[in-house]
Amino acid sequence: MRYYNVAPHSFGFSPYFHLNRPLTRRSLRAIRDGLTSAQRLDDQIPTETVTGKAAVLIPFANVIDVPGILLEVRGTAMRSHSGEVSFPGGRVDDTDETYVDAALRETREELGIGAHNIEVLGQIGPPEVNLRGNMVVYPFVGFVHANSSHSDHNLADDEPLPSCDLNTIRENVSQAEVATVFHLPLSALASPDRLRASLFRGHRPYWTVGVQDLVPDMAPSPTFEQPSQSGSDNVDDSEIGAGKYGNLEVWGLTGWYLYLLMKRLKLYY
Repeated sequence: MRYYNVAPHSFGFSPYFHLNRPLTRRSLRAIRDGLTSAQRLDDQIPTETVTGKAAVLIPFANVIDVPGILLEVRGTAMRSHSGEVSFPGGRVDDTDETYVDAALRETREELGIGAHNIEVLGQIGPPEVNLRGNMVVYPFVGFVHANSSHSDHNLADDEPLPSCDLNTIRENVSQAEVATVFHLPLSALASPDRLRASLFRGHRPYWTVGVQDLVPDMAPSPTFEQPSQSGSDNVDDSEIGAGKYGNLEVWGLTGWYLYLLMKRLKLYY
């Protein structure tokens, strides 16, 4: 078996946001501008034989003045991907006029965050087929405002946008679908100790992100295990389960979309 890796210093700085400063009006505009050149969602649809459609939201948020991304751990009673880290999202319904409407509806149903609190910033692409091979999953990017109707629009460009109350969000999640919600700081996405080099669907290098210590009520992780240089990581992660080496990870399709977003915003290159 061969050892696969991503360039060891291919991360650390983004021109679109600060890793350790709260997101601002200026940084949201920069992120939106960075996403405008992203591939259209209609480009490179994986296969015409896949008829199902789904949409997910990658939700930026400030929490205690720390910039990051909200993620959920799926409920243990879920029929598929239970106990795994994911973005809010799900199947596109007949009531959804657009794919982004589906992502916003699912975010409200799962996390209790209404569309009036979410500023859609753009999309990334191309979309991928889910692991079962029966749905194309469309990824959108947004920012979760602490106040409804974006009432913070009067702030100066470089003033920190108000932080969300993570405990309040946790109190309003769908108990049937979501075990918990956590906040992944942007600085963690550039922490070598959290990143594991892997291959998405067997041939596309990307980083998985270890998050076990960020999730409430989970036992602390041991030192994040990496394959030895003489050995090898598996060529293709199964995408089934909470993570590898006994750690909770952002991996699989969720990890791939997170990696694509960070590449688009030049944190990874």
